[in-house]
Amino acid sequence: MSPCATAGGPVALALLLAGCALTSAPAAPPPVDQKLLAALRAAVPRNPISVGEDPYSTWAGRTPPRPPPETVCGVQFDGDRFHYRLTTFASAAEAAGAGYRVTHTGGCGACSTLQDLAVYVEHPDLTGPVRRCVVQPGTLGCIEALGFSHACAQIWAFNVQNTRRECFGVCTRSWMSGEPSTKPDGTLNDCLQCDEDRSGPVFKAVAGRTRRNSGIRSSIPRPDEQVSPVVHDYVPGPAGRSPQADGTAPAHSD
Repeated sequence: MSPCATAGGPVALALLLAGCALTSAPAAPPPVDQKLLAALRAAVPRNPISVGEDPYSTWAGRTPPRPPPETVCGVQFDGDRFHYRLTTFASAAEAAGAGYRVTHTGGCGACSTLQDLAVYVEHPDLTGPVRRCVVQPGTLGCIEALGFSHACAQIWAFNVQNTRRECFGVCTRSWMSGEPSTKPDGTLNDCLQCDEDRSGPVFKAVAGRTRRNSGIRSSIPRPDEQVSPVVHDYVPGPAGRSPQADGTAPAHSD
């Protein structure tokens, strides 16, 4: 019997958010360039962005301002091809003029490091592993063990806690009805939409990087126009080669 059919209480919520309600398994992701992953994990940021207190408490009852639509987070490697800097620019053209490459659209944040990008590239389904950490002792450590930087793991943990506070009832109903992650018209089910509405704005503002704004498809179906056309071909590889991100090509080529 499926764990989705037997779980209850907080476990049910975690499993529902993890995608247990899917009626069929998502398609297998494209192969990931292991050399790219190694290069991303080896790179060291000069200016990582930290997370302090719970941003959901800071922004309680308010929505963080969204950056202008052309905003990008740029990355530039030092001469040692090992250390790098992250900087927010008003546009991709401005970033290019300063010698930076776009690593994701939107402003830089706690998850903008290349270490965090490696996690997104390697795991198309992060919802499941992260949500399952909710029902384990030491949620933050569990999330960080997935490969995230400490700051990125923090905002993921805060996001999970907020969704549990704000969406427990609607997610329980979604679980009990056994509805899939998307409705027939392609929109998210009520549980995932609640997570998107109640937790998404703060998460995006603090994390900076998401899978979609990094050009990465996730296990949750999204319209093509929601996935940014970002290609991660800027990472120094062996002998100066820049490996292509096989698993992070834009969802649409036009």
